[in-house]
Amino acid sequence: MGSKSAAKSLMEAAGVPLVPGYHGEKQDLDTFREAAKRIGYPVLFKAAAGGGGKGMKVAESEVQFAETLESAQREAQSAFGDSRMLVEKYVLKPRHVEIQVFADQHGNCLYLNERDCSIQRRHQKVVEEAPAPGLSAELRRAMGEAAVKAAQAIGYVGAGTVEFLLDERGDFFFMEMNTRLQVEHPVTEAITGLDLVAWQIRVARGEPLPISQAQMPLNGHAIEVRLYAEDPDHDFLPATGTLALYREAASGDGRRIDSGVAEGDSVSPFYDPMLGKLIAWGENREQARLRLLAMLGDTLVGGVKTNLAFLCRILAHPAFAACELDTGFISRHQQQLLPAPSELPEAFWQLAADAWVQSEAPLERDDDPHSPWATRSGWRAGGVTEIELHLSSQGESRKVRANNRACLQGEELLAEIDGTRQRLRAIRRGETLYLQWRGELHAITRFDPIAAVEASHAQHGGLSAPMNGSIVRVLVEPGQTVEAGAALVVLEAMKMEHSIRAPQAGTVKALYCREGEMVSEGAVLVELEP
Repeated sequence: MGSKSAAKSLMEAAGVPLVPGYHGEKQDLDTFREAAKRIGYPVLFKAAAGGGGKGMKVAESEVQFAETLESAQREAQSAFGDSRMLVEKYVLKPRHVEIQVFADQHGNCLYLNERDCSIQRRHQKVVEEAPAPGLSAELRRAMGEAAVKAAQAIGYVGAGTVEFLLDERGDFFFMEMNTRLQVEHPVTEAITGLDLVAWQIRVARGEPLPISQAQMPLNGHAIEVRLYAEDPDHDFLPATGTLALYREAASGDGRRIDSGVAEGDSVSPFYDPMLGKLIAWGENREQARLRLLAMLGDTLVGGVKTNLAFLCRILAHPAFAACELDTGFISRHQQQLLPAPSELPEAFWQLAADAWVQSEAPLERDDDPHSPWATRSGWRAGGVTEIELHLSSQGESRKVRANNRACLQGEELLAEIDGTRQRLRAIRRGETLYLQWRGELHAITRFDPIAAVEASHAQHGGLSAPMNGSIVRVLVEPGQTVEAGAALVVLEAMKMEHSIRAPQAGTVKALYCREGEMVSEGAVLVELEP
């Protein structure tokens, strides 16, 4: 079952419904092209040897076919050491519903309800929940029995996940089987009260499954989100750096956090960018949704870009609250989920200035905490207490005067905003202040305006690396003319490929990279002139 192609052949023989496609041994371009014509566009290429969205690409038409296939093959080879592909019909507006199965060495096999994993980006899950909203008892049973049938067809033992596409008519199709527990298994544990890791160990020791299908619990609802180090505003590019600030939400009833990082850790370009998982359980879906939103609001990450605010927008979106779920959810609601960056208001800068000044370390004299000599407020007898600062955040900069109208108490800034008293998180880490504003954490630094002007001579026409990574292909050479949108360089980070494309037609003036070279975020790769 580790090979998608072999798995589909087995499931076809076992009578499990499949998406129309080609999953044979021949891997030449013409074979795939003929298969795509037979299936009909759009088609989806998938790596035969792995998952996680890697080696998965959509070709909308024959014009994109060859380039898309080659990119998918390279990505699959890099991620799994195997470039073999399969191609299948790209089902429009499907739900991604998967069944958790367990089998022991005594011939017993059962399903532990289902999970809806339809909210995805880059063909990789972002939000998962159990049970799947809106499934009838009959459909749940039919999908569960099909999953058990799939596991029994190969004599499977242990934990496994059988993944299906569910269309609008209620028809479902086998996609693949993951022969392990998945990232999202905590939502199944939450609604069943079962420890699936303990089950795995017992099954491996030869013990029978502890309950029967008829005894399978289903209590309440659980939702999980994946916290990624990535930049949603730039096509979810993986982000790297140091976690200068990392605070998790408090534990409590119906709350669970599984993470593998701590403040001060480095996020490298060599591994999957997931930092952790946040899981909330409720007696119903709405309670779980609101609980998870509260957990996200209490989570603080600084130093590395994350999808934290993006996750909040998904959970708060009316369509998500109304259970209008399919794999096109993110692209369909992109305007609301990924709003265009707007200029930070003056109120933000004023609060930032006050928090900055008050978070500065006191001067050496500390024998009298009320002495004006120990403060950095700029106080003068009979004068106005104001300090002028040049601050920068999110590419914006302002000259602002701190007037101490807001009060910093520990790591909370007490301020009046739009006529109401509010508490904002304001945490200083060295020369960076992290200020929570309207649900998002902003990194603020102080800058020298003279030095900034001197350094503003950016390389005109230079196309830079959007992240740390490795150059896998250089597709142009100096003097070559290119059209707008043409791929110039292919960069790989975290086993995913990212093409650097020409923003407009022009001529390649210079190349600053070569294949196999590691480059840093911001490094100029290609210089293009009109």
